[in-house]
Order: sequence, then C-alpha cells, then structure tokens
Amino acid sequence: MSNRNYSLLGPDGKRAVEIGLAAAEWYHTDVPRKEMKAFMQRSDMPAIRDTVILYGLMILFAAIGIAFWPSPWTIPVWLAYGVLYGSASDSRWHEAGHGTAFKTLWMNNAVYEIASFMIMRNSATWRWSHARHHTDTYIVGRDPEIAVMRPGVLGKLLLSFVGIPEVWGYIPRMITNAISGPTPDERTFVPQSEWPKVIRIARISLAIYAATIALALWMQSILPLMVIGLPRMYGAWHHIMTGLLQHGGLADNVIDHRLNSRTVYMNPVSRFIYWNMNYHVEHHMFPMVPYHALPALHAAIKHDLPAPNPSIAAAFAEMWPALNRQLQFEDYFLQRDLPKTAKPYRMDFHEAALGQTAAE
Repeated sequence: MSNRNYSLLGPDGKRAVEIGLAAAEWYHTDVPRKEMKAFMQRSDMPAIRDTVILYGLMILFAAIGIAFWPSPWTIPVWLAYGVLYGSASDSRWHEAGHGTAFKTLWMNNAVYEIASFMIMRNSATWRWSHARHHTDTYIVGRDPEIAVMRPGVLGKLLLSFVGIPEVWGYIPRMITNAISGPTPDERTFVPQSEWPKVIRIARISLAIYAATIALALWMQSILPLMVIGLPRMYGAWHHIMTGLLQHGGLADNVIDHRLNSRTVYMNPVSRFIYWNMNYHVEHHMFPMVPYHALPALHAAIKHDLPAPNPSIAAAFAEMWPALNRQLQFEDYFLQRDLPKTAKPYRMDFHEAALGQTAAE
C-alpha cells in the first residue's frame, strides 16, 4: 500500500498546504531580463506553419484511408493519422492552452479547443488543471496531472500506450460533466464561474461522439470511428512515450524543477509531434516562453541544468529501472548530477520536510 495519497481531497494535499509546498516559490535559473524578454517574444508564424502542416497531413492521410477503405494497404496511413490525432493533439492542447503557441489569442483558443476534443479532455476543466500542474508540479495531493504515481502500476502504464485507462476514465467523466458539471476533485481547481462552461463543452463532445457512433452503425462500418475517436487510442503511444519521460522516476514534493523534470534530446519528427516539450525542465522553469524559443532558452541556461538525456532510448534506459525499483521502494527516485557551473539543488522541502531517499 502506498504511503502517498494522490487524491486532491486527501491528507497529502492538506499537508502540502500546511508546510508551504503548495504554491511555493520555485527555483529559477538566473536569466538577464533583456534575454528573457527576447525568449518570451510571441509570433504567429512558427505555429501557423506547424498547424498547417499538421492538419494538412491529417486531412491527406484521412482522405487516403477513406478512399481505399478497407484495404490493408491503408494501415500505415491510419497509423500515421493516429499519431497526429492521438499524440500531436496532446502537445497542441498543451501549448495553445498556455497561450504562447500563437501571438494571436483566437488562434490559440481555436487550436486549444480542437486539440482538447481530439485528446479527449474537457477544455474548460483542463485549462485549470494544467495551471495547477505548473503551480504545484508533482506535489502529491495537489498536482492533478501526476502521470506516474508511486508505487507504479505497470499494467496501467502499458495499457496507456493504447489509451485504454485515459479513454476509460474520460467517458464517465464526460457524462458526469455534461449532467452536473465538474467532479468533486475538479471543483478543487476549477472556479465556480467556469462550471457552466464545463457542462457546455462536455455536452458538445458527447453530441459529436454520439453522432459519430450513429453514423458508424448506419454505415455498418467502423470507418467513422477511425476518423474520430479511435485514433485517440491507437495513436496514443507517442504522447505516452514522451509524457512518461517528463517526470518519470524523478523526485516529487520538491520545489526545484531540475529535480522533478527531464530534458531529452529528440529527433526532428518527435520534436514536431511533441512541439519541443522535450525541453521540459526549461518549460517548467519558464512556462511563458513559446515552444519555438525553447531550444535557444536551453542553450542559454544548460550550464545550470542536469545534462539532458541524449535520446529517447537513453532516457528510457535511465527511467525504467527507477520505475521498477519504485514498485518496491516508493521513496526511491533519480537525482541527476548537476554540472560544476550550476547552483546547488534547492532541497529545503526535499529531505528536511519529507525525508525522501535520493538515489546515489
């Protein structure tokens, strides 16, 4: 049985508030004001380019898949469509939700709503959920987006690669949201003024899925679901793969993102799908820096950060043994070495307050 209670209504969340972990002052690498202002400069063009490429490819792949359905030769096309639908939508939801992807507000909002639907998240709920994630990153009982709990459940992690736990949880939550608004947990971070919007978004999503299922039944074919709905499952593997690397195996209940977040160098295709969120320490330190500026921000502050994992494979080789060890020793975590040029980790809440055991 875990010593951690991840419920937002549980004792760990209350304790985090009592000892000052909630809404704490986090460590940030020093960046000259002029440089930071340049990093935070927003622009429409990079995101317009990437959005046209993304949705253009999705339309192309879907058109080919529909035109030649049900030929087995379309399987690679559907797999590619699925990754764009079920994985790239996660990063688009994320960056557009921050309001930094585009300079123009309506463009951020439009992409955010589309991506939220595709990734099966209520846009009105998850905007506030993610705000809490950044305020209380991996603080047990406060962060509603902790992907890898301790001790981990290996079966659930593996099923996540085909979207089963997320979709299984989304359907009843969507119905609940459509009927009565946010769940009790969601009401801890969603302002009451937003509750009608939660209901409206859930009802719109429910209507779209109902219409898609009705069309599939009328056609006596799963083709409509191959376009809407199922790609969230068969295309989820990439966003789960990259999402696990964000914080998996690292420390919780700390207020230094260098301890609880991971930067990984990735290939250009994965970076496009992931929208540069592989620079995850940098993103959490400075969440208002647009995705297209993260490589430059990384170059400017890497002297103060742990060395990035050189590849996705190397990151998993580091993370999986830690996750396996957490099955038996839930207080175990990886503490990555800092370069000699870095300031020491901020440990004030780490060992003193919570008595966790760092990995050697």
